[in-house]
Amino acid sequence: MQEFKGMAARLYCCAILIASLNVSGCSLLYPEPVPEEPDVVVEPLPTVEPLPPVEPQELPQAVVVPKPTPLPPIAIVLTSSQPAYADVARELAGNFEHSETYDLSDNARSPVSVLHAINDSNSQTVVAIGLRAAKSTVAMSHKPVVFSQVFNYQDHGLVTDNTRGVATVVPLDAQLAAWKTFDPGLEKVGAVIGEGHEDMISEAKLAAERHGIALSIHVTHSDQETLYFFKRMMRDIDGFWLFPDNRVLSRRALQQIMEDTQRHQIAVMVPSESMLQIGASISASSVASDIAATITRVVRKIEAGGIAEVPAITPLSEIRVKYKDTVQVVDR
Repeated sequence: MQEFKGMAARLYCCAILIASLNVSGCSLLYPEPVPEEPDVVVEPLPTVEPLPPVEPQELPQAVVVPKPTPLPPIAIVLTSSQPAYADVARELAGNFEHSETYDLSDNARSPVSVLHAINDSNSQTVVAIGLRAAKSTVAMSHKPVVFSQVFNYQDHGLVTDNTRGVATVVPLDAQLAAWKTFDPGLEKVGAVIGEGHEDMISEAKLAAERHGIALSIHVTHSDQETLYFFKRMMRDIDGFWLFPDNRVLSRRALQQIMEDTQRHQIAVMVPSESMLQIGASISASSVASDIAATITRVVRKIEAGGIAEVPAITPLSEIRVKYKDTVQVVDR
């Protein structure tokens, strides 16, 4: 009986195997032929010309910009605390890391004690703003002095081997250029000035010639003489150029000139914006930041090469022009 069951099982397995072969399409008995791979033809690479040798080139050297020499400590001496002086001092102090400001109008300290303190300090240069400050520092300072806001510096011997100055009046050519811009019909201009300003007179004549203006300028020695020359030229000019020379221009003379110019419709250029309130037509004044920048350049030159390399008076660069309601700051 057991042999019969074993034979039956073997017959059952054979039947399943035959059925599986029929289902698979006899692929196992007769496998499909494998297609032959085509021959790979390897073509030779095109000939490449060798690149020419690269010659080594020197790299440009980096440009090293030298750092400016640190500015030395300075002492700033003011004639008074009026804005014309204080504004310059404030701008100047901002240009230096170390500075001390002294006001000679402060009654708490005498000018002598101020100058003694400056001489004993570590300041390398003294900056004097205004005539009183300039006279005091030039007379008593043991250190180089740079003065500003002084028009008649020649009268007081302020330029010495140890002192230099910054111009008070803004560039004359720029003044006339601005005046012609606002008053194109300007043709004949008159001016008076005290003695000792030969260089300024030459500069004024060159500027007038450059702008096609006939300039009549006289050197006077008193306010009375100023009025005399003004009245002589008054009928032949259409503009009057006023310089800040208080030696030959008193309050009385200034008032008379303003009244006459208004009566005869003569334009007047003045060096201070505040003078527009008394009848002037146009003002060409200095700029506090430019004065401070100019002083800073002078101090740097003194520090770098000695005071002998610095001109007696260094000109300014910017002017502030006001005509009616128009204000312009011009860099020459």
